[in-house]
Amino acid sequence: MAMQHTMGKAMKGQRKSAQRGITFLGLLFVGAVLAVLGVVAAQVVPTLIEYQAVNKAVNKARDGNTVPEVRAIFDKAAQIDDIKSISGKDLEVTKEGDKVVVSFAYQREIHLAGPAWLTLKYAGRSK
Repeated sequence: MAMQHTMGKAMKGQRKSAQRGITFLGLLFVGAVLAVLGVVAAQVVPTLIEYQAVNKAVNKARDGNTVPEVRAIFDKAAQIDDIKSISGKDLEVTKEGDKVVVSFAYQREIHLAGPAWLTLKYAGRSK
């Protein structure tokens, strides 16, 4: 009996701590936001990989001596790396001193939902 009496006093003396955490609706909202971000990232990553392939092809193409040769080298590399966003005719070929410089710029559009689109603009030049 004495034990119960002291435990009762100890329990009364403690404050109830507020529960911490996220509600179910909050969890659903966070999950939905993460799902949307995952879908967008899954569509953006292939365009970044293609951009890297374009950079690689442009750096190969600068070895050409004439504009048609540069474009042909790029088109061969684009065929191998499955580059669809840009072709050799879209390249800007110039000379700086005795070096051939190949520049490019293009954009990709990703449909999100309804009237919403994500536009990605890529540009670069040979090194």
